[in-house]
Amino acid sequence: MFRQFPISRLTPPDWLVRNLQPQRAPIPWAAVARAAIAMTLPLAIGLAVGQPEYGALASMGALSGVIGDTADAYRMRILNIAVPQLFGAIGVTIGSLVYGHGWVTVVTVTVIALLSGMISSIGAVASVSGLLLLLNCVIGAGLPLPGEWWLTPLLMSGGGLLVLVLALLAWPLRSRVPERAAVAASYRTVADLLAASGTEKYDELRLAVTESLNKSYDLVLARRAFQHGRSPELVRLLAQLNAVTPVVEAAPAAHQYGKPLPAEVPAAVRHLAEAVETGYSGPIGLRLPTPESETARAVDHALRHAADVVTDQAPNAGNVDDRLGRPAALRVRAARAARNVVLSAASWRYGLRLALCIGLAQALVSIVPVPRSYWVALTITFVMKPDFGSVFSRALLRALGTVVGLVVAAGVLAVVPLGWWDVPVMLVLAPLIPAFTPRGYGYQTAAVTPVILLLSDVLNHQGTALLVPRLVDSLMGCAIAIVAGYLLWPESWHTRVGDRLADAVAETAGYVEYAFGDGADPAARSRMRRRLYRDLSAIRTEFQRALTEPPPGGRRAAAWLPLVVAVERIVDATTAAGVRIRHGASRPSPAEVGQVTLQLRELSEGLRETDVLFEVRTDLTGPSGSVLEPLRQEVAAARAITSPH
Repeated sequence: MFRQFPISRLTPPDWLVRNLQPQRAPIPWAAVARAAIAMTLPLAIGLAVGQPEYGALASMGALSGVIGDTADAYRMRILNIAVPQLFGAIGVTIGSLVYGHGWVTVVTVTVIALLSGMISSIGAVASVSGLLLLLNCVIGAGLPLPGEWWLTPLLMSGGGLLVLVLALLAWPLRSRVPERAAVAASYRTVADLLAASGTEKYDELRLAVTESLNKSYDLVLARRAFQHGRSPELVRLLAQLNAVTPVVEAAPAAHQYGKPLPAEVPAAVRHLAEAVETGYSGPIGLRLPTPESETARAVDHALRHAADVVTDQAPNAGNVDDRLGRPAALRVRAARAARNVVLSAASWRYGLRLALCIGLAQALVSIVPVPRSYWVALTITFVMKPDFGSVFSRALLRALGTVVGLVVAAGVLAVVPLGWWDVPVMLVLAPLIPAFTPRGYGYQTAAVTPVILLLSDVLNHQGTALLVPRLVDSLMGCAIAIVAGYLLWPESWHTRVGDRLADAVAETAGYVEYAFGDGADPAARSRMRRRLYRDLSAIRTEFQRALTEPPPGGRRAAAWLPLVVAVERIVDATTAAGVRIRHGASRPSPAEVGQVTLQLRELSEGLRETDVLFEVRTDLTGPSGSVLEPLRQEVAAARAITSPH
C-alpha cells in the first residue's frame, strides 16, 4: 500500500499567507507615466553630456520622489515630495562628509538614525522625510560620490523635484478636482452604509466610511494649511463634509432598528454625491418616504440638511468651517510637533531601536575589515519603518523581494551593455515601481531592486559582481533588524498596540460621558466621535500588521482583534443613543451613564496591565426601555471578551 502524504502539514501558516498575498489596488497610471519620464530623462541627459554618473544620481533622487508620489491633492504632493527632498539633501551631505572616517562615520550615522526614528512619529510627511534623511545619509556614507560635496545633493534633489514638476503639470486645469472627488466619494460610501443598514455588511462598510472621511478631511484641510483666507470653494467643501456627519451619526440608529432602509434613502445620498462632484448648486428634489419612527426622522432630517448645504441653501453655511477650527501657524505646529517628539516615550523607544540596528550595521561596514556595502544599513532603514508594517514581516518580504529583484537584475546586467541601452531598460523598469507598490512591500522591493542595481552599476561599473554581495548584505540587514529590532524588544507589541487600544477605550468612556452630559456642544461631540473612529481605524491597521507576525505576536493580535470591533460598536451605540435622544427619546440619568463609563474605564486600566485576555462576566443593568440598553449590551460584550482577573 502507498503511504498517505500528509498534505495538511505542508499548508503554510496564516501569517505567512497574509504576508505573501498581494493587496488589491488599481494601477496609478499617471504615477506610472511620471516614474518612466522622471527616472529615465536624467539618465539620458547624463549620457548625452558625457557624465552618466551624474545622471544616475539624479535618477536616484527621482526614485525617492516616485516612492513619495502617493497623494491625490496637488498641495499634498508638494508636501509629500518637496519636504522629504530637503531632508534627503541634508542626509546625503552629512553622509558624504563623513565617508571613510571609521568610528566618526558610525557615530554620525547612528545619531542620524536616532533623529530619523524620532521624527517619523510626527506624521506621514515627517515619516517619509525621516526615511530619506537616513537613507541618503547611509548612501553618502557608503559610496564614493563624484564631484564636489554640494553636487550630489543638488543632483538628487533635482531628480526628486522633477517628479514634483511632472505631478503638478495638470494643477491649473484640475486644481480642485481631487478634493471634490474625495468628498463625493465620502457621500457614496455613506450611501453604501445606509443601504447595508440591518445587514451583516454594515460593520465592514462603516470602516470604509471612516477611511473615506479621513481621506477627505485630510485633503480638504491640506488646502487650508496653505491658505488661511476664506476661499469660497474651501468653505463649501468643508460645509459639505460637515453636512454628511449627521447622516453618518444617524446610520447606527438605523442599523440598530434591524430593518433595511427604503431604497430611496441611499439613492438620495448618491444623488447628492453627483451634485458635489460636479459642483451643481441648483434645486435637488429628494424623493424620501415619510418617516414613521424617531430613527427614520433622524435620517430624514440629516438628509434634508445635507441637501440644503450641497445646494447652498442652508443658513450660515459659510461659517460651518469654523466648527473644525483653523490650523495653527506653521511655526506653532512645528514647535508643538518637536515638543511631542522630545517628550514621547514611543518616539524615543523607536528611535533607539533604529539607532541600535543602524549602529551595528554601520560598524560592520566601516570598522570590520570585511568587504561590506551600504546595503546592510539601507536594508535596515527600509525594514524598520514603524508605520510601514511589522518589522518581522517586512524583513521577510524584503529578503524575498530582493531575491526576485536580483534575478531580474542579473538578466539586465548580464545582457545589457553600459551606455545608451540603459535608457530603454530604465524606461521599462521604472514604471513597475508605482505599479507594484500598492500590491505590498515585497512587490515594491522586487521592482526597486533592479533599478537601484542598474544605477549602482552606472556609478561603479561592477556589473554582475554586484549581485551576490548585495544579496548577502540584504540578508544580513534583515537578520540584524529581526534580532536587534524585533526579538530583543518583546514588550514592543504591547506599547504599539495594547496601550493604544487602552487609550481608545478611555477616550470612548469620555465620549459617552460627554455625549449624555448637559450642554454638550454638537460640534465638539462630532469631533470627538470622528477622532475616536480615526484612532480606532489606525489601531485596526496596526492589528492587521501584527497578524502577519509569527506566534506569539500574530496569535495575540488575532485574540485581541474582536475587542477593537467591540469598541467600535460601543462608539456606534453611543452615537445611535444620542440621535434617538435628539429625536424624542428620554435622556438617561447621570447614574445610568456613570455605570457605563465606570465599566469602560475599568476595562481600559485592565488592558494596560496585561498581555493575556481573560473572559469575565459583567452585570450591567438599568431601566427597561432605556435608550442606553443597546450601549450596555455592547459594553458587557466587550468586558466578556477581555479583562484581567
